[in-house]
Amino acid sequence: MRSRRDDVDADETIERAMRLSVCGFGGRLDPAPATLEEAISATSEQYDERTARRLERFAQVPDGSFVWSKLDGRYFLGRITGEWRYDDSSAAARVDLVHIRPCVWSAQSYSEATTPRAVAATFARGGRNFQEIHSADVVELTCRLWSEPPS
Repeated sequence: MRSRRDDVDADETIERAMRLSVCGFGGRLDPAPATLEEAISATSEQYDERTARRLERFAQVPDGSFVWSKLDGRYFLGRITGEWRYDDSSAAARVDLVHIRPCVWSAQSYSEATTPRAVAATFARGGRNFQEIHSADVVELTCRLWSEPPS
């Protein structure tokens, strides 16, 4: 959920996402799209094909998929619970969080030591993309953390 724009405060974006129980990323479109198909087409035209494919992948992630985010050195675990939508509010545009999906966030946050290594390594690379983490044990460890009661 980190904006690709350097002028956006990543902490504000993540705080908004958690407050609204969503996950997503930026890429404001003008005019605001009414459908996913319009959004993909407009993203391709206003940004590029690679960004449009990233949006399409994000929209196709199955409900129940896990997502990770990081704020103030702590890792947060969420689970996607609904379909893509475009948030055309000025508040969403300000923090560059316009392509969103409903997401239940765990009340628990995790230190780097308790976060799956593959998750921490992905964040350490500093990328700003929505991406799948390819690791043999990341799903198992994430499921275990999701199932544990908050401490």
